[in-house]
Amino acid sequence: MTIYGPYEETLNNILFDVEKRIRQLNQQEIDKHQPKLYEHLIGRVKTPASMEEKCQRKNYPLTVESALRKCRDAVGIRIVCNFISDIDRCLAILRNVDWCSVIKEKDYISNAKPNGYRSYHLILDVIEDYRDVDGHLPGHFYVEIQLRTIAMDSWASLEHEIKYKHNVKNPERIGKELKHCADQLASCDIQMETIRQLIQED
Repeated sequence: MTIYGPYEETLNNILFDVEKRIRQLNQQEIDKHQPKLYEHLIGRVKTPASMEEKCQRKNYPLTVESALRKCRDAVGIRIVCNFISDIDRCLAILRNVDWCSVIKEKDYISNAKPNGYRSYHLILDVIEDYRDVDGHLPGHFYVEIQLRTIAMDSWASLEHEIKYKHNVKNPERIGKELKHCADQLASCDIQMETIRQLIQED
């Protein structure tokens, strides 16, 4: 049995359910003749090995409670949007749905990380018809949501790939170039938003 204990299948069901609900929210916007909320969704349940590594790194005991309560990203969904304003629309909608509550927010778009990483992170407390680790039914389960534009997501994917390569030469220079690239992409996002607004005003 893994660190998720009897909840491994439940976590996959919750991922499926939340992705389905987000797709429904998107369709509702389209049905109202609004732009689509996002370009694509990427979901995953963190592998048991990755969760164990995280618990060890944070000095948590290797228990189901640590994996599902102390850590809040066993289930993760990335929502990749076309424009920054679409991220704002997603946030407004998710804050008002009745099947979850937002319990934590981190804005790495207005306050980018020092390396240039930009994204908006939410932790949702999702109510589902499954018994949770505390014995409640319906249960409460955490889902991490990351909202990014296409530019932010492209940068993060490349940065991740580079970061995990070993024996990188000139790491300081690479870091500076990545930060410069992140700043340029941030400027592009703002320019694209401006163009969109100009078109909508016509």
